[in-house]
Amino acid sequence: MGEETYDAVWAAARPYLRARKNDIHVPMAFDYAERLLERHPEADRDVVLLAVLLHDNGWAVVDEEAIYAEAFGPAMMESEVRIAHEREGARIAAEILDATGWPPAVRDEVVEIIAGHDTRTEALSRNDELVKDADALWRFSITGTAIACDWFGVTPGVYVDRTEPQIERRLFTEAAREIARAELAHTRRVLRFDLLGDRDAVSS
Repeated sequence: MGEETYDAVWAAARPYLRARKNDIHVPMAFDYAERLLERHPEADRDVVLLAVLLHDNGWAVVDEEAIYAEAFGPAMMESEVRIAHEREGARIAAEILDATGWPPAVRDEVVEIIAGHDTRTEALSRNDELVKDADALWRFSITGTAIACDWFGVTPGVYVDRTEPQIERRLFTEAAREIARAELAHTRRVLRFDLLGDRDAVSS
């Protein structure tokens, strides 16, 4: 199927994508999902791509101040605001998929995946594994590093050093680990970590 299959869903999701840089994160995650699906033809393409496309819509309807106060840091995966974005994202996804004519079986699996895509540590299925991996892969890219190091209040070098262990600990598929290693190597090279490393920037 071509990408036009999902055009109506993209259009319906668009109002939700400005929150928390999701108009950057979600298209990147969608591209990663397509790459992972090439390695995993046994997965359900529609379920994976629709879940990735819709997974973070819930951030648009939770309090923005609470996002930055509670959704980052040591206990971020247990924060109420992160749980709320999953709950609201599942609700919005169901509404969008019903409105755009997707079968109930597809809708139900997508909603189930979105309802625990951050806080559920174990994957429900191969489809869920690919969604979780596609969601995570941007954090190893230059773009993800640039955005997230500001969210967490650290330098790019510190952020990447903290993130690198997640390749082995948090990614489910070898295909995702290969992409992550390549992305991280590219990030380190282009951002000149050999010279800049984790040195703190001088305040202006």
